[in-house]
Parts: sequence; C-alpha cells; structure tokens
Amino acid sequence: MVGTAIAAALVLGGTFLAPREAQRAAPASEPSPSAVGAEEPGNPAVALPSPQAVDAAGVAEAEAALRAAAPLRGGGPTYGSSRSRPGGAATEAPGASPEVAQRRGPREPGRRPAAPDARALPAHTASLDSRPTSLPQGRRIGKGTLIFVIDDAGNNYFQLEPFLKLPFPLTVAVLPQLPYSTKDALAVRAAGKELILHQPMQPVGRQNPGPGELTVGMGADEVRSIIDTNLATVPGAVGMNNHMGSAATADLGLMEEVTAVAKARGIYYLDSLTVSDSAVPIAARREGIRYWERSVFLDNSTDRVSIVRAVEDGKRLAAKNGSAIMIGHVWSADLAQTLMDLYPQLVEEGFSLSTISRFMLSEAAADDESSGN
Repeated sequence: MVGTAIAAALVLGGTFLAPREAQRAAPASEPSPSAVGAEEPGNPAVALPSPQAVDAAGVAEAEAALRAAAPLRGGGPTYGSSRSRPGGAATEAPGASPEVAQRRGPREPGRRPAAPDARALPAHTASLDSRPTSLPQGRRIGKGTLIFVIDDAGNNYFQLEPFLKLPFPLTVAVLPQLPYSTKDALAVRAAGKELILHQPMQPVGRQNPGPGELTVGMGADEVRSIIDTNLATVPGAVGMNNHMGSAATADLGLMEEVTAVAKARGIYYLDSLTVSDSAVPIAARREGIRYWERSVFLDNSTDRVSIVRAVEDGKRLAAKNGSAIMIGHVWSADLAQTLMDLYPQLVEEGFSLSTISRFMLSEAAADDESSGN
C-alpha cells in the first residue's frame, strides 16, 4: 500500500530533522513566485516520459491506490520533538482548548500502541531515484545529509522539467487542483523523485494560495475532505507541506486537524516555517507523529550567488545537526542549474543527498541496528 512504511516510520525515532535553534537565522517568510504562468509553447523534446502522454487509466489507477492507502492504526511511541526553543525550556503541549476539545472529541490518555514494522520500503518509495551519491545511506554520514525540496509545481511542466533531470534524490511539492497538478505528479514519480502535496493554507496577508485552501476555523470533517480531494489530484504523494500558511500554521486547532489527517493517511508533514510561531510542534506531539522543518529557503533572492550562499547555510546546518532541509521553487530560473553545478562538490565534501522518506527510514533502520533488533 502506498505510504504504509512511511506511516510506520512516522512513529519511530525521537527527534525531528532540523532543530528549531538552527532555523532562526533563516527568513520566516516564503518567497513569492516571480514567474508562474501557463505552459510555455514550443518546449523541446525530452527523454522523460511526457506527462501529457499518461492515459486516463493510469491516473485513475494512481488515485485508486492513494485512496486505498492503509491508515495508521493507533498511535506510536514517538511524538513530535520536545527540544528546547531558543532561550527557554522544552515546550510542553498544554491541554486542548474547549473549542479544540469539542471539535476533536475526548482523547484516551496514556495509550501508546506498538508502532507497525517499518523495515520494508513501500513500492513507490523503493522506486525513488536511487543513483548513488558515492556514499552509503544512513544517519550523520560524512558531513551530514542534505534534502532538497522544490515547491510550487502544478502550474505547468516546463518549469518542473529541469528539476526532474537532476541526478540525485529530490522531493517535489505539487500544488493541488491546478491544470498540471496530476500530470506533474505523475511526471515526478516517473522520474523517480519523491512526491508530496503542497497544501495551500491561509496566509496573514491577502495573497491567494490557490484552490484547495485550508483556513482558520475549519472543522475536522472539512479539513479532511479538502486534503483528501487535494491528494486525489496529486496521486502518490507520501508527504505534505504548507503553501503560504502564515496564519494557518500558527493556529493550533487547524494544525491539530491537519496532523491528524496526515497520521490517518500515513504521510509525513513538513513545516515550511513561513511563520516563526508555528503551532505544528504542539500539534504533532498531541497526535503522536514526527514532523519535519525547513532549514533554509534557497531562493529568497533568485540570483545564482544568493542561491549558492543559501546552500552554504544549509551545509553548515547539516554539518552541525546531521541534516538540513532546503526549500526552493520551480519558478526560480537559475536554481536547477545551480544545484546541478554544485552536486559534484557536495558529494566530494562528504555530504549525503536524500529525501525525507528515505532519510526517515534509514534513521529507523539505524535505530533498530543500534538497539540490537
């Protein structure tokens, strides 16, 4: 089933990927696309399968597999990180507010069912780009693990295409319910890259996040229905991160509903950290799932020099903390070529490149080995 092993790994291990202390030097605002448009005419032929050539039966099959993905049955022993925020003690999850408690219903305290076995990769995850970086997979190898996430796919194919040609593991976040959402999702999977849903969420300002938006005040049923609809247009997604969402991710009630859906669907949640006071850590602890955080935005400034500097920031964080998640965008004109140019140097310097799901499962395997199981 799609996401079964990912669901299991969500409740293994004890820490999230990037410590909050390391995040504070990075901007807490998602850059805005400067060039998002319709499909560019006259694109040259490429070796990748054309997403336009994927037949309707293939789409239907992918969507059916997604809907049939096994939910995580019961919570696990691992909860969201309780590492200290800067200048203070570990943040504890306070009791749910009356509004949240009424919406979510009573919880049974103290239950921690055994986590499912996560030793085997699911079929989709196993098919992710496995070309070696000349380094073995595992935790804290060399100078750390770099994870590149590319947001905002779904508007067209020509912007996504160069990222799918990159010869290393990559995660692509696809916006839902757009003209190219399903085509781009299938192209990502055909290229062997990791696919996640780029879930639109309410910002503080008046920007429009696009169709399928989650807003503050939505109830559990509405949140679940919207995410399910969005996932159906991004078939095969193994995770989810927020698009915009500076208002939504700061709202504890809404993020509890979002993390509950992620847990039930067996997918992970990546906090893009578009706001400094994100409620995701508390929500993840209450739901008993792991979560992940963006370390660096690669293209707050889209010129090559700024991108290289952002990668250097990510490298320093990975060397210090063992890993770093760096988020860029498909509309960033120089980003794909810059990453391609930097790739040999990253490997030579001893960095391992991975995706979140592969890193998560390798951590689980390392924990299992260290415990003698």
